[in-house]
Amino acid sequence: MKRTETALKILGILQREYPDARVTLDFKDPLQLLIATILAAQCTDERVNQVTKDLFKKYRKASDYAGADLRTLEGEIRSTGFFRNKAKSIIGCGQALVQKFNGQVPRTLGELTTLPGVGRKTANIILGNAFGQQAIAVDTHVKRVTHRLGWAKSDDPDKIEFELMEVIPQDRRTLACHQIVFHGRRVCMAKNPQCLACPVAKFCPKIGVSQKE
Repeated sequence: MKRTETALKILGILQREYPDARVTLDFKDPLQLLIATILAAQCTDERVNQVTKDLFKKYRKASDYAGADLRTLEGEIRSTGFFRNKAKSIIGCGQALVQKFNGQVPRTLGELTTLPGVGRKTANIILGNAFGQQAIAVDTHVKRVTHRLGWAKSDDPDKIEFELMEVIPQDRRTLACHQIVFHGRRVCMAKNPQCLACPVAKFCPKIGVSQKE
């Protein structure tokens, strides 16, 4: 069976297993998702949601972030980790949005990746979930699961994105990534993956999975 045919079968199973798959960051508009995604680096979505519950009440517009006091913002996001770099990126994003985009989050990958702290993964999360575009966001779960499935070989998330473009149909990319993430969190974990309970086990070559796992 060709790789693309196998991929379609796997995606069909994941669709049945995780029909509710979605981004698990809380947001109401593109700006909130941008900030939440920056905070989510090396942090759980649950923790980020706890922090943004109050943060989003205080900072409502790009100009609010642009004019934020660095030390104050650092304290407000401290629990997400790497708070100094994140605070600088968030203030820088606010300033760039005000100066270059009239305070609005841009709708193209090229423009989004000009913002401080925004790489292709963050940009694709925003495009796929705030603007309804089809985009592949490669996080640690997507990287791990697609390696094990044999869909991707690179260790570079940006290169993995392009490898997956050849496997995942264009009209399913955003949802497929959510379903892969859910699968990675619930079944195909980094340690002790639940292969015996995996609904796609018969199609999976288990690349990189040891016998112990």
